[in-house]
Order: sequence, then structure tokens, then C-alpha cells
Amino acid sequence: MSSYVENKKRSLESDDENDIDHIANGFKKRDLEQPQVEDNLNFKDSENYIRWQNTISKVVKSVVSIHFAQVAPFDCDPAFVSEATGFVVDSELGIILTNRHVVGAGPFVGYVVFDNHEECDVTPIYRDPVHDFGFLKFDPKKIKYSEIQALQLKPSLAKIGSEIRVVGNDAGEKLSILAGFISRLDRNAPDYGELTYNDFNTEYIQAAASASGGSSGSPVVNIDGYAVALQAGGSSEASTDFFLPLDRVLRALKCVQSKVPITRGSIQVQWLLKPYDECRRLGLTSEREATLRELFPEKIGLLVAETILREGPGDGKIKEGDTLIAINGEYISSFIQVDNILDSNIGKNIELTIQRSGVESVVSCKIDDLHAITPDRYVEVCGATFNELSYQMARFYALPVKGVFLSSASGSFNFDNREKVGWIIDAIDNKETPDLDTFIGVMKYVPDRKRVTVRYHHLTDRHSPNVTSVYIDRHWCNEFRVYQRNDTTGIWDYQNVAKPIPAEPSKPHQARFIDIPTDNPNLAKLSHSLCMVTTVAAIPLDSLSAGILKTSGLIIDAERGYVIVSRRAVPHDCLDVFVTIAESVVVPATLEFLHPTQNYAVIKYDPKLVIADIITPKLSNERMKRGDKAQFIGYPHNNRLVTSETTVTDISSVSIPSNLIPRYRATNLEAISIDCNISTRCNSGILTDNDGTIRALWLAFLGERQENKEKIYLFGLDIVDCKQVIDILKRGEKPIVRIVDAGFGSISILNARIRGVPEDWIERMEKESLNRLQFMSVSRVSYTEEKVKLQTGDVILSVNNKLVTVMDDLAGVICGSNESSHSNHVLKFKVVREGKIMDLDIKTVEVKETDHIVIFSGCILQEPHHAVRQAMVDIPKGVYCTFRGESSPALQYGISATNFITHVNEEETPDLDTFLKVVKEIPDLSYCNMRLMSFDNVPFAISLKTNYHYFPTAELKRDNTTGRWIEEEYNKTEETTVL
Repeated sequence: MSSYVENKKRSLESDDENDIDHIANGFKKRDLEQPQVEDNLNFKDSENYIRWQNTISKVVKSVVSIHFAQVAPFDCDPAFVSEATGFVVDSELGIILTNRHVVGAGPFVGYVVFDNHEECDVTPIYRDPVHDFGFLKFDPKKIKYSEIQALQLKPSLAKIGSEIRVVGNDAGEKLSILAGFISRLDRNAPDYGELTYNDFNTEYIQAAASASGGSSGSPVVNIDGYAVALQAGGSSEASTDFFLPLDRVLRALKCVQSKVPITRGSIQVQWLLKPYDECRRLGLTSEREATLRELFPEKIGLLVAETILREGPGDGKIKEGDTLIAINGEYISSFIQVDNILDSNIGKNIELTIQRSGVESVVSCKIDDLHAITPDRYVEVCGATFNELSYQMARFYALPVKGVFLSSASGSFNFDNREKVGWIIDAIDNKETPDLDTFIGVMKYVPDRKRVTVRYHHLTDRHSPNVTSVYIDRHWCNEFRVYQRNDTTGIWDYQNVAKPIPAEPSKPHQARFIDIPTDNPNLAKLSHSLCMVTTVAAIPLDSLSAGILKTSGLIIDAERGYVIVSRRAVPHDCLDVFVTIAESVVVPATLEFLHPTQNYAVIKYDPKLVIADIITPKLSNERMKRGDKAQFIGYPHNNRLVTSETTVTDISSVSIPSNLIPRYRATNLEAISIDCNISTRCNSGILTDNDGTIRALWLAFLGERQENKEKIYLFGLDIVDCKQVIDILKRGEKPIVRIVDAGFGSISILNARIRGVPEDWIERMEKESLNRLQFMSVSRVSYTEEKVKLQTGDVILSVNNKLVTVMDDLAGVICGSNESSHSNHVLKFKVVREGKIMDLDIKTVEVKETDHIVIFSGCILQEPHHAVRQAMVDIPKGVYCTFRGESSPALQYGISATNFITHVNEEETPDLDTFLKVVKEIPDLSYCNMRLMSFDNVPFAISLKTNYHYFPTAELKRDNTTGRWIEEEYNKTEETTVL
């Protein structure tokens, strides 16, 4: 069936999650993507068939396929890319009618494809605040090969029993024709669920269609070729379609054609059409029923108040359940009458005659301007977007139409990963924010990197206010802009509100540790060596999502401020790092070292900022063995230290499954498994001896992605594996790790014998191995241009004439930056390959972490990172796409994560600098041709249209001298910002 705009997705999580299918309450908006349709015309006679055939052949010339993006989240609408249908209603002015949920309430970018496959850009010129219709405008002069025809709107021809056709487009490729008969003219608007767009205060037309499908914005035509309705939704449980009547559409079109404002009035009351039997139960008198039945014999009921918004014109005057009898003395039987009166009397008082529990009364209400309470601007700051609470959202809970609505709960304001829509900001930094202007005024003066208190609540639960602290990010997310809709140009103009206020200097604070509750005083003091590490990543990099991660770290040098932590929490350097001491003091930290394979990182904070009894623990020089007893100290989800005695049950090589999208995973290390129930509830911790000597780190290892969730593995990493790096750091040097860029795993003696390992080597292994009888085998080889290299399946006998018994023997070369030995980068391997012993000189490599990215048309490009080199046999000569935005041209025109862009406008782009040089010459709103290579090395080509207003070109480059990232934006500004 057709698609529905889902408003639950926001996170730059995996960029391939762009399916907008969503069904609510049995209804759905009609097909924003590809309608599944068939030509099911069933004609009784040839004359009727010929008439319909002639009609359809004319109608299709007016129908267009709309390819569009709602480029930013706004109000209840998410940012997404999709396709829909529209039809020309004015060929001279170039006006296309489609649904409001296609045009959207927020920024829109799109183009249409006509029946003859001519393409033309469109801009939105109107979207109704309530009803599901809007207008797009195109330039008729740009259509050169077809005579544009407009469909004439005839709302009065929609009658019960009328035979109709719904004519749509399936991605501009094939015609979609649905046949049906109008069965009702007076059903209430379908309900698509809460916290999403819904039409209301209008009748809908119901049709018994003989097939399901269709597309948003399709014309519903009669046999004479007149448009009698606009397709909008349908039932997901039956072959029933719902159409929007064209009465208000026709009025709005005439206003646009006459260049007069489209006035829309409201008293902030939602009405429902209820049958007479229900109205009687609510108190409708028999006298009034008889009068109204006589006046409107074709009607079956009256309008009853469903929701009255607080502080609106009807508040305190109209009550839920009131039956509407008349307005200004005119008897009312339909929404069309109400709309006519409200739209024509904005700012005036009207008198409503209502009946409540059998008592009739007259109340006076002043009509509001509906456009004035419909937001047409939003604020972007700290990676999130905000707008005034809309009538559309307030209506669900009878709230006043006021407040700061968080339309994109991301960046600093990512309150809950499970709930992205529906938050209201009540106060920032202990200052009330009743409206958007006040919110802007408060945020102007909040310094960068400050932690402030936010009070907020969710629309669905006003009884549960929330208070939290947020970290203000004005350096990675440095834009502070107010976007304002411009219906003349169709573009949302923006202005920069304020530059970031520099971060306040950190001051020393005192912290007091609480000893671990245990009888062992050596273990009790280990709380003085543990801290919490938090990272805030605003940019998805190396195929890792942006977000906030927390884990514990071990302070390995209290004097210098070194902390060792899982690389799961510190995956790269394009982020902010913080250390929390004793749950009391938060201090910034810098990333000092990332191990390329062994899943740990070392960060550094300034010890002068913390006044506390921090203790440097003793680190063991002896490896753990199976059967060793140890004390486990870990952090469960509540961050309260727990302890337990445990035993090492296994020490084996880690084999974490790879992802379809390559990203960092730990390799070539032996992990410790323990017999401890509480360890499965702790994503971080340590293993120690009874005297407090640290034996191992308990770390979270990032695994594969499963159903939009990250699979996390928990293992111990022997501290001996980290000692060499720790010692180098304590000497004040930078550790340099050169690895053998291949993946290794263990095989049994039996498998080694089968693969041809000679008996003398097997005997040697059995004699010299102390922990486990195993050989190491090559499981995969990273991409390299070296001629001499390992191959998958090789069994490793020795390295530099030393028998390889454990994974640490294959760790490569680790040395300090001041040592000369790091130039010794060749290791002598003796392997068994295809049953023969071979001697190989294998060159070690220093893994380069990502320090340069380019943002183009909403995708993030970088040099292929290490995980890509690990996963591919052959890497194309191009820049690698690691992320694409959910509403970007990159998504709309077909660039996917893991693609390589090898050519732009027939120029090779083997690296980022070349790519940037080429794309900077591409004009705004113009097409460029690209040749790409998929991850499976399948070449393909696309054309992409730039839009620098919403998706400018930019680059981020790390200054390796200062460690800071420098941002530069092109196409719009040449300003440089130091982050």
C-alpha cells in the first residue's frame, strides 16, 4: 500500500533508514512514494469506455510526478525525501495543486516531471494551515515540448454514486488509474494519529475503489474530465479512499489568481460531524432537529464541538459536546458554511447559537487569523530546531497555541532517543521561555560549552515536567539562525542571530570520593582511580553515528591526568570529551591516543582543575590466565560501583562480526571472559587482585547493528596489552603503533595439521605454549598495494624467529615518538601457505585516523577510513561517502553511504582536495554529473542538483599542531571558524 510520512525518525543514525511508511488508526496518507496500481477499468459498454479513454488521455497531460524534499524538520513534519503527485490547475500562471502533507509546513525543495518527461523546478506558494492541500508554482515557459493543460475544479460535481477515476503517477514512469464510485460526501476527516499532521474541520469524500493504491495529490476526475476532489488518504484495512472536497481549494486558487491574500479564520474549536441520534443524546431538542432536517434534507447530522483550545476565542464560551445550530442567524449543517463565515470575518465578532443538554444559548466569539497562529519561522541552534507551538499540535490536547516546540530533538537538546517529537521548552538557564522570541533572547547570552538547566515537558504528559542539564554546543553546531518563510520566492530566508559567546574558563573545584563499600581497604580506595568519561559527537564520522556516549575510565596517571577508556566511547577525535570525577566535577579532556585494533583510547584532563584525592593505581606486569581469581569492580546503568569475586573462565581471540557498513571494530586481541553475573550488567569496569593491582579493563566492544540497535559485547582486556603505550605516555612521548594490517584468529592443532603445518612445529607449539594449544591464522587481509603480503588462510608459525602462541605476538611495533626504532617497520613472518612453508617480509603500517572531511549536498565525504580498508579487496580511487542526510540532494539523487565518488563532471576526484576543487566550481541550483562506485565495486552514474541555500559545501580539517578542527564553508561565505 501507499506510504505515510513518519514523524518518529530523526538521528542521523544509519542513513539508510529513510522508509517513511507508517500506519495509524487504520488510515494513511496516500503514497508519497511509488503507488502500487493497476489499470482496473471495468466498462459496461464501448461508448462509456471510449468516453473514459478520451477523458484520461486529456487528464494525464495535466498530471505531474512531484520529486521533493522537506529539507528540515518543522512542527510535526520530519525531514525526508519522497515522491508524490499533483496536477496543473492554472497553465498560464503555472500553478499545481497537491496535498498539504506534500508541500509541507516547512522548507521544501522539489521538481516535477510532466507526462512527456519534461522536468521543471517548483516552489511552494501556499499550504493550507488545516486542510490537506497546497499549491506549487512552476515556470510554464520552461516547458518546451508539450502544451500544458489545466484541469478545471468542479467541487459541485462530486455526488453520491458518481463514477470517478483517480489519475496518478508512479515515479513519473507509468500511469496509475484507479476506478471507483463516490459513496459518501460527509465523513469526518481521517485520523492519522497523534503528533503528526491531520486534517480537521472539514467533510471528506469517501469512495469505494476497486483497487488499493494511488498517490498523494492525484486528481479525482469524472467522466467529463473535471477534477471533483483531491485524493488525500485511505483505509489500510479496506479498499476505501478518502478525498478532500475542492470548495476551499477553489476559493484559495481564485485568491492566488487574483493576487489577493487567502484569508483563513478560526475560533480554535474543532468540530466533528455527528449523526442526529448522537446529537439527540447530547441534548439536541426535537424542535431544532425537525427544523434542520427540513432545511437540509440531504444531511444526516450536525456539527458538535470536540475540542476547545484553552485561551482561544471559544474558551469558556463553547463546551465539548455543544451542538452548533447557527452562526450569525444562519443555520449550519456543514463545515463549508463554517469556513465561509470564518474566512470572511477575521477580526470580527460572530454569534454562535449552540445547544447544550437541551438548553439553547448564543455566544459571541472574535475570529482569529488562522495564519497568525500557524508558525512560519523556526530557529536553528545547538543542532536542534524550534518553532512556536502550532494550532495543529495544540489541538490534540486542547492546549493554548503558545510555547516553544522542539521540532528536532537533536544536538544539545536530544532529551530521549526513543522520543523525538512533542517536547515543549519551558525554561532555559533558569529563565522562562514562553515564546520563541524570548527563547532566542535567552539563548543569545548562553556561552559556548556551558552546562545549563532546562525545564521541559512532553505534549502527551503535561503532568510530568522534566528538569535536566544540557551541554551547549556552539562550536560544532555553530549556526544560530532564524528561518522565515518567503512565499514569493518559495525559499526560507534566514539571518544569523548571534555569534557564539566564548566558553567561560574552567575553574578548579573540589571533589570528595566515596570509598567502595568492602572489607578490603585496598579495593575500597580504587574508587579514587575511577572516573566517568562522556563524549559528545555532533558529526557522524567513520560510519559512526553522532550522539552522546558514556562509560567509565581508569585514571592511569593522576599527576598528568591520563585516563584509559573504551574506544567504543571515544571512537575518533571529531568530538568533545569530558571527565567526571567523583560524580562531582566535570572537566574537559583531549584525546591523546587511539589504538587502531585493541579497543582502547587514552584521554587527558587538566589535574589542576580538580582538587581531590585521586590515586594512581598499580598496574600488573603479569598476564591473566584461565582459572585466575580476581575482584570485579564495575559500573551498572545507575553508575553506582558494584563488586564481586570472580574467576577467569576463558581467554580467547575476539571475533566480532563485521557490519554491512564498515566501521571500527576491535581485532587481533585476546579477550578475557569471567564467571560473574553482575559483569553482564556493567558496560565498564576493572578486574583487580585482592591487593588492588589492576589486572584488566572491563570494556564495551562495538559490534554489528541489529534492527536499528547497536550490538555491544563485553570483554576484559588485559592491562599488560596496554602497558607499553601507558609507559610511553608517562615518559611524555606520543605512542606510535605500527600494525600488521590483517585480521588473525586462532585455529586448533588439528586444523593446523590439516592445513599442512609440519609435525616439528606442532611439537614445538605443544612444548612452548603455556596457556592454550593453538596456532594463529590469517582470517582476512586489508587492502594494500604492497606486492609481498599475507593471504587469507596463512598459518603463522613465527614472527622475527619467535614462535607465535598468542595474539600479542602479532601486535606489531609500538614505540615512542622520540625513539628511532619506529622506523623498523618490517617483520619477518614464517607462514604455512597451501601446505608449504614460506618466509615473508611484511611491512607494518601506521593507521591514519580521519582528520579531514568534506560536506557536499548533504553527504559527508572522507578518505576511506581503516575499517573500509579492512573490509575491501580493492578500493576505488575516489572519495568515500560515510553519511548522507535524510533530506539531502545526496539522498534524493542516489548517493548512498559506502559509495565512492570517482568523477565529477568527468574530472577524476581521487582525494578530498581534488574533489573540493572541482565541486567549488559548480554553480548553485545546477546539475553536475557524477560517476560512482558501489561498495561491491559496481560502477554507476548519477546527476545531482546542488542547493547551497540549504546544503552548502564545507570542510572540516584537523590542525595536527593544535589539535583543533577548522571549519570552512564555501559557496556562501569565506569565513573561517576555529572550533
